[in-house]
Amino acid sequence: MAEQDSEKKKRAGLVVESDPEIATGVYSNLMLVSHRKEEFVLDFLFVEPQASAGAKSTARLRARAITSPEHIKRIVRALEENISRYEARFGVIEAATDLPRVVH
Repeated sequence: MAEQDSEKKKRAGLVVESDPEIATGVYSNLMLVSHRKEEFVLDFLFVEPQASAGAKSTARLRARAITSPEHIKRIVRALEENISRYEARFGVIEAATDLPRVVH
């Protein structure tokens, strides 16, 4: 893979490489979390905002991450730390109030 085709970041001695398609990322406006003893599953979904009133919304799975309980704790800590830094710089993040109803 050519050097310009990969994303490299140095963080705590770790070099992260990514294919361009992965580095672009996907947009998600909803996440579902499920778990069992051995793992947590994070489903990142996209719900069309143009759904008509009263119509059933469809959530499209954009990405799925499966990780261990120990790692999910590290993820939560990292998110809490980053939210604190974000809010100190940009102000308090308001909680979303327009969450769609999830049907299993």
